[in-house]
Amino acid sequence: MASETRDTARPSAPGGVSFSLSDPTVRAVFYQVLVVGIVIAVGWFLIHNTLDNLSKRSIATGFGFLDREASFGIGESLIDYHPRDSYGRAFLVGVLNTLKVSIIGVVLATVLGTLIGVARLSSNWLIAKLASTYVEIVRNIPPLLQLFFWYALVSESMPPVRQALNPIPGVFLSQRGLFVPVPSADPVWGTMGFALAIAVIGVIFLRRWAKARQERTGQPFPIGSASLGLLIGLPLIAYIAGGAPTALDVPKLQGFNFVGGVVLTPEFFAILVGLVVYTAAFIAEVVRSGILAVNWGQTEAARALGIDSGKTLRLVVLPQALRVIVPPLTSQYLNLTKNSSLALAIGYPDLVSIANTTLNQTGQAIEGVAMIMGTYLVISLGISIFMNWYNKRIALVER
Repeated sequence: MASETRDTARPSAPGGVSFSLSDPTVRAVFYQVLVVGIVIAVGWFLIHNTLDNLSKRSIATGFGFLDREASFGIGESLIDYHPRDSYGRAFLVGVLNTLKVSIIGVVLATVLGTLIGVARLSSNWLIAKLASTYVEIVRNIPPLLQLFFWYALVSESMPPVRQALNPIPGVFLSQRGLFVPVPSADPVWGTMGFALAIAVIGVIFLRRWAKARQERTGQPFPIGSASLGLLIGLPLIAYIAGGAPTALDVPKLQGFNFVGGVVLTPEFFAILVGLVVYTAAFIAEVVRSGILAVNWGQTEAARALGIDSGKTLRLVVLPQALRVIVPPLTSQYLNLTKNSSLALAIGYPDLVSIANTTLNQTGQAIEGVAMIMGTYLVISLGISIFMNWYNKRIALVER
């Protein structure tokens, strides 16, 4: 009788489903809804308070300023830019400059870090100690100080423009950077680019065919030499078919600087070398730990089969170590990309530098900071998505 009374007193929803907070499922949903509601309320308060304060101070909001004339110059640009162009185009120049440093830096840091990581495990005492010393020193010096060092090394040790070094004809080295000749504009370069794209696609299909052939017959295919032949041969054929132009755009001293050719500026050199040297020290430790994670029996088995040390590392150890290396390597790629914002300190016109100039001229601080945050977020998410895809691709498939 008492049991029936308690059952009838317990509140329940239609259909007999209980909504009591004593139910773990209901309680979990309730707290999640509560937290989301609090976050929305706080966000609404911050946005409303910000807009109200901006309105009281007669500060315009929105991104309409991006269409206005920028009226400031940019020293380096991958696309055509003039001070009369809009703030939006100036911002695009900054994004492209940041991507240029990040992409080149990631590639070079990966190569250098891998070499140093392998060197730390070398049986040669001197090489192992030199690599260990490099890692311990570089990792413990702030990256900003390293950027200052590399920038001062170039800008202070090089001669002025009129006394520029001329090590080989057409190449000049001064405080303004390294000036080198480049081929003059010609339609054949576009044709060569198209031929290179075809070669890359051909290499991808060739690698798949070679892998399937080896699994079917057990016979390896010289994929390395064949790929190299495609990547060099097709563009070379296109170059010869296009008349093999040899005209060069050679740098010439004109006024207070060189014109023509292409220049590697001290600012770009400092930010690139600084980030590569700093990040490579961390990548070296990631590579070293990944190699050590591979069972030593794999190396012994390879040696028992008569495989030399180089092929053992390349064909046996590193492919297995990649599964351990890739996840922390992603973090280092993200760190290098975000550390590129330090370019502001040495005058390289990256995303942060140009956005800072823009918000100083327009007063659109909130919009400028939001654009910086959004751009780095998109770049970081892009890197993460690609690396997660690659990590999944090389993962061991259980049968």
